[in-house]
Amino acid sequence: MTDSIIPAPAEPVLHNYFRSSTSYRVRIALALKGVAYAYEAYHLRKGEQRSERYLALNAQGLVPTLRWTDGHLYTQSLAIIEFLDETIPNPSLLPKDPAERARVRSLAQMIAIDIHPINNLRVLTELRRRFGADDAAVADWFRHWVDETFAALEHRLAVEPGTGLFCHGDHPSLADICLAAQVANNGRFGVEMAPYPTIQRIYDRCMTLPAFISAAPGNQPDAE
Repeated sequence: MTDSIIPAPAEPVLHNYFRSSTSYRVRIALALKGVAYAYEAYHLRKGEQRSERYLALNAQGLVPTLRWTDGHLYTQSLAIIEFLDETIPNPSLLPKDPAERARVRSLAQMIAIDIHPINNLRVLTELRRRFGADDAAVADWFRHWVDETFAALEHRLAVEPGTGLFCHGDHPSLADICLAAQVANNGRFGVEMAPYPTIQRIYDRCMTLPAFISAAPGNQPDAE
């Protein structure tokens, strides 16, 4: 279900932040689908996502928000990506087989639901504000929750027969989109990747693809 309707733009508009992993996910999906879009930046550390202008688009004050060419607004990265996959079928980001589709969603949600929410900027900011956590403590918190899930994710990707060049088979999927965005985010907090060779291999493979490269945080117009 869409969130709102406003006058239709000439092309899709992605309201996002270069460093946001959820924004990175959607940028990858748009690139894989070959969708050109206008880029609107909101600096999260300056609180621009809480501005009246942005809250009129997204009442949660979270990025990203995608304004489609029919004027509809879409929020939540996984929902946006599935919308794109349903409206632009090729290349597919989810398998057709229900069991395989469930596996891809499961792998993606290990990152998007089990890691990301508790390592989100607003949570890290609250750790500082409420509990007086310093930079070292915040980084340790981040690494702990990554490691909690990456250990299981590594095991699954290493032993399950569905794994190929990518998380599932030999083409990038929703799971790879989430994995690449998370690994990129990990680098800012010193997450050690040596225990996760399969995850690293898949990430390295993703980063040979133009869609992942062009969508990377450092390649965005608001990158610092």
